[in-house]
Amino acid sequence: MSNNYQELKRAFEGLKTPCYVIDEAKIEENCKILKSVMDETKAKILLAQKAFSGFYFYPLIGEYLTGATASGLFEARLGAEEMKKENHIFSPAYKDEDMEEITRICDHIIFNSVNQLKKYKSYCLDKGVSIGIRINPEFSTQEDHEIYDPCASGSRLGITLSTLENALKEDASLLSGVDGLHFHTLCEQGAEPLRNTLEVVYKNFGKYLKNMKWLNFGGGHHITRDDYNRELLIKCINEAKSLFDVEVYLEPGEAVALNAGYSVTTILDKTTSGDTTNLILDISAACHMPDVIEMPYRPPLFTSGEAGEKKYTYRLGSCTCLAGDIIGDFSFDEEKNIGDMLIFGDMAIYSFVKNNTFNGMPLPDLAVLKKDGNVENIKSFGYQDFKKRLS
Repeated sequence: MSNNYQELKRAFEGLKTPCYVIDEAKIEENCKILKSVMDETKAKILLAQKAFSGFYFYPLIGEYLTGATASGLFEARLGAEEMKKENHIFSPAYKDEDMEEITRICDHIIFNSVNQLKKYKSYCLDKGVSIGIRINPEFSTQEDHEIYDPCASGSRLGITLSTLENALKEDASLLSGVDGLHFHTLCEQGAEPLRNTLEVVYKNFGKYLKNMKWLNFGGGHHITRDDYNRELLIKCINEAKSLFDVEVYLEPGEAVALNAGYSVTTILDKTTSGDTTNLILDISAACHMPDVIEMPYRPPLFTSGEAGEKKYTYRLGSCTCLAGDIIGDFSFDEEKNIGDMLIFGDMAIYSFVKNNTFNGMPLPDLAVLKKDGNVENIKSFGYQDFKKRLS
């Protein structure tokens, strides 16, 4: 984390914790990198809102990217209302009562199964929407995050080659009117797994691509990471365009807001159990940073090291009643005490889009670290936000 901790600490001193703070300058920096890929390739890059839905920044993001993509109706509405550019949607299944609005606000609709394609194809074509299907290349590139592997055995995501070919035997016109193929197989990965995936896609689905207008590489591309091979990505995009004469889309979410957020928390208590010293925080892994438990994921924490690396080691946990609501074991050069502030990094992605109010935990405030260094609180939450979610 390159940001100066002391500067951040001074900027965040007046915040009520817990609080998410989004870094405006870093969002723009990431978008400029993505725009450079678009300029080199004429590809179209969309914000995947499932990772980051901070619509305060949509006007800024929209200055650089093509638009947004959604995983359901509400995200699609948000993209239409706040981004106001190209608006795409993929869902494993759609509801009949949602389709009128979806076809009205979305430019591309992607179907997950043969059943869904057959059910809604004519309706979508009549509305003038570009439609596509999600394919499952059955080529896993995941090693550490099985929960995010759409190509795992028995996956419900995407149409396999055998399923598609069997369906075409029954209905040779199945792909008539279908403009594109979509695959999403990566998670926090570089361009090398994409290149390998594309080889499988071309081998198995290339004959269908020849009749398509677009190919969507999906998300999971860590394009803005320092060690990402953007030259290889550019080569992959240009190759697809040359081989099949298609427009290429990418749908990164994390890459737009990578390293662009902070979670600010206060130490409420300090307890000892055996050889472990616990710091009880007003932030929660289960409520406010769910990937810590789900992936699992160790969030970067300013001025900290691994357990035992520095003089003082603490176990960081929440004030919920969940025994496993633990962020991890961290060490520091200086002793930490009740009332001290801690700052976690890389907390823009999959944080406030996934948070919850388990145990009646308050939702963290949302704030912006402006490009001029000032901090602005843009939203606060209270009891009514907890209560209105219940009966």
